[in-house]
Amino acid sequence: MSLLHVGVVRGGPSHEYEVSLKSGQAVLEALAEFPEKFLPLDILIDREGQWHLAGRPMAPQRLLLQVDVAFLALHGEYGEDGGVQGLLDQLGVPYTGSGRLASAVAFNKALTRVVVQQAGVRTPRGWVLGPDDDPKEKAGYIFRATAPPFAVKPARAGSSMGVSKVWTSAELQDALERAFAVSSQVVIEEWIEGREATVAVLEGWGGQALSALPEVEIVPPQHHAFFDYEAKYSGETQEICPGNFPKEVKETLARMARTVHSHLDLRHFSRSDFIVHPKRGVFFLEVNTLPGLTAQSLFPKAAAAVGLSFPQLVTHLISLVRAECEGRGRVASVGVV
Repeated sequence: MSLLHVGVVRGGPSHEYEVSLKSGQAVLEALAEFPEKFLPLDILIDREGQWHLAGRPMAPQRLLLQVDVAFLALHGEYGEDGGVQGLLDQLGVPYTGSGRLASAVAFNKALTRVVVQQAGVRTPRGWVLGPDDDPKEKAGYIFRATAPPFAVKPARAGSSMGVSKVWTSAELQDALERAFAVSSQVVIEEWIEGREATVAVLEGWGGQALSALPEVEIVPPQHHAFFDYEAKYSGETQEICPGNFPKEVKETLARMARTVHSHLDLRHFSRSDFIVHPKRGVFFLEVNTLPGLTAQSLFPKAAAAVGLSFPQLVTHLISLVRAECEGRGRVASVGVV
């Protein structure tokens, strides 16, 4: 019986390079628990975009010839925006996670807002600024339309990179400068006070085509205004799974997460973030098409709540890829798992 060659792709030219290294390492360690089934290949993309196999620089076209399935542990630019997916599609290498077009749309918060709103999912009131917009003119309009505070977000970034909470026009100008340093488009949304939650969605689990795992309630430390990059990876944030929400809120969160996954045409797994206002209800914030898989990550925590260990989660995602290969008549060392 041949081993399945699983290329774990990590790193990449994004702001989330370090997080991706940790996710990839966790996946490699999980695969190492099944030496009779998998041959893990450590594929690193450095910050300059150079691909490496086991530490040796190599062209991706040559490197990927050795791979049956690519397990994408990338985050941010190139990994979640459809870049690497386009290359893998071109080379005919199957991979975990969403396809090229779905990844590109979901990575753009402005486009995502449009798609989920059309599906009936509520989002905070918002505005999109591009490089040709006059920030001062737009800021004046926004402050006249809605009372502060506001959330300022790069349209194309993850892990809360470049996100700011602002109260004044001067703060908004500074926040726009920071956000435009990360992305050519910026989303400004009304800031909704409430309890933060995230919901993981997993295909093919528990006898269902699409399952929403138990929600995780996120309680950032008091010295953080919100669940920003530092709060996500400092280990100080309380992550309660399942969250302490009423039944109807839990059901709404699960329904919205499944709707987001379906209407964005996502694949295998995703994780959607929400804010729950005590009177206005649940609002969708953003979706992650390649959720973090580090020791502090939320998707593995939600999976553990339904008895799915991290190694089981990893092998399940690979099995989804292999099932698709078999359905298309493509053999990826079939008969391994």
